[in-house]
Amino acid sequence: MAQDEAQALVRGIIEANRYLVLSTADAAGRPWGSPVYFAHIGCTEFFWVSSPEVTHSRNIAVRPEVGIVVFDSQVAISTGQGVYMPAVAELVDDDATARGIEAFSRRSVAHGGREWTGEDVRSGGAIRLYRATVDSHWILAKDGSPDHRVPVHLA
Repeated sequence: MAQDEAQALVRGIIEANRYLVLSTADAAGRPWGSPVYFAHIGCTEFFWVSSPEVTHSRNIAVRPEVGIVVFDSQVAISTGQGVYMPAVAELVDDDATARGIEAFSRRSVAHGGREWTGEDVRSGGAIRLYRATVDSHWILAKDGSPDHRVPVHLA
């Protein structure tokens, strides 16, 4: 697959799907996977809202390195394609939420959800805004090799 086709595929998969699978690990390395509704900016920044008390949020607090997968789970067996992304995640500070919560709110409303503001994700609240910054994108090669992933360099 040509790089421009692969780039379009990555962007299309991310835009078409509403949930990502967030893989975290605790301080001892014990893994945990969580599907979260997400918004993105430029396919390199991913935002979601979560309680700071849930497992994936507690894991991020002690080990910010995460794995992200976005894929369509409704396609026929052996036809699926996903985007695999290593990233660094963080709880977004109150004074830095504007950009991320705007993207999250816009996508939420577009999908029939509610509007979100910075007030909804302030310190001390039950829900906070999280961001993962992706450093690379990978897809399945679809070359006949099982689970052979290739990098896609977004321009």
